[in-house]
Amino acid sequence: MLRIRLSRVGKKKQPAYRIVVADSRSPRDGAFLKIIGHYNPLTDPVTLVVKEEEAVHWLEKGARPSETAAKLLTRIGVMERAGRPPVRYVGKEVPAAEKKEAKAPAATAEPKAKAQAKAAAEVEAPEAAEAEAQVEAVEAETPAPEQAASPPEASPEEAGPSETEDPPPETEPEATSEEQNQEQVENQE
Repeated sequence: MLRIRLSRVGKKKQPAYRIVVADSRSPRDGAFLKIIGHYNPLTDPVTLVVKEEEAVHWLEKGARPSETAAKLLTRIGVMERAGRPPVRYVGKEVPAAEKKEAKAPAATAEPKAKAQAKAAAEVEAPEAAEAEAQVEAVEAETPAPEQAASPPEASPEEAGPSETEDPPPETEPEATSEEQNQEQVENQE
């Protein structure tokens, strides 16, 4: 089967490519039938030269372009002239974030819910700001009876130790391997 594909030429870390027609079994930089163009992605603007008549001829004969070659041929209009559908870059099928979520759904469910709630709050922020301004205006006009009737709070010395404060631990227990693994998963996210 014939393929239209790129064959790499050029120096180390300076790739340039030939657009060639080759047997699908031959290696990338191996034997080919015909050079129909060249492509240099490092120049500004990108250099793309293709013998369009020859490319159309090989496509009509049944040569299948590789993904990259098809995108380059679409860019210059050869695919349409050969009666082939244009190839567009769509992107990766599954983003990396969704793959992580599939692996550890329990670990990422909370942050995702928080992010969605935050996004919803940002969307409603202008409306909420107006509502808050109206509430503040109403509160300023009428004094609140609860404020005057509230009992005085006890001073911290009289109350004794606070329930929310924990006494400092004498020795901190060693973290188990499960806890360490969970911390590593959370740090990666």
